[in-house]
Amino acid sequence: MQEFEAIEVSRDGAVAVITLNRPKVLNALNSVLQREFYETFKELDSDSETKAIVVTGAGDRAFSAGADIKEMARLAEGTPSASALHKEDAWTVANSRKPTIGALNGLSYGGGAVLASSFDIRVGCSRSSFRFLAVSYGRINSTWLLPQIVGMPVAKDLLMTARVVGAEEAYRIGLLNRLVEPEKILAEAIGIGQAIAENDARMVQAAKALLNSAAGTTRRDWYDQEHAAMQGDNTPTPVTEAFSDFIARKGV
Repeated sequence: MQEFEAIEVSRDGAVAVITLNRPKVLNALNSVLQREFYETFKELDSDSETKAIVVTGAGDRAFSAGADIKEMARLAEGTPSASALHKEDAWTVANSRKPTIGALNGLSYGGGAVLASSFDIRVGCSRSSFRFLAVSYGRINSTWLLPQIVGMPVAKDLLMTARVVGAEEAYRIGLLNRLVEPEKILAEAIGIGQAIAENDARMVQAAKALLNSAAGTTRRDWYDQEHAAMQGDNTPTPVTEAFSDFIARKGV
């Protein structure tokens, strides 16, 4: 298996797990971590054996504290930051083919909150918290995605105040899909991935693509796009194949 400096990669059947592995600095997103993460993520997204991707952070304090400020400060004036270099890769995560699940084992601040919000499903625990910090240091981010998760009024609150959102509030507003005990968080995320992997991968990926692409369209357009998607590569699985277990049990 390939060796990495700032991430770890493991598998549980069809579920791949990427761990941000810089716990001493709260898994801050330096250039090495971002390069390793995004390159690996793209490989897994193209891998036919991978049906879902779980992302978590090492240690018990943080998923990720965001950009590595010390590294940014060392860069010469005018040199693009790691975040700038990986701007399009962040879009790639949010619009990947494979379903993504975040096991958010601690704080997700700044760029860590942006990454966490790009996952399809987020599992948290009592240690989980979020801060969308961009406006506090002269930036803008998350305006294109966060309103779809928590709604426009709440997104305005979180993005314009840059305040801390604790685990209970995050669960209440939909920023966390599930809230579990800290020791169960990774197992819960992998379990979701395994449940996804049991389904027809073509249709899982088609459903995700439709949900992503149809945001902002009319309900009728969305309806028509769904029916159009069931053509070509997404032609429905034949009944005798799709319901083979049922047919065998019932003797149809």
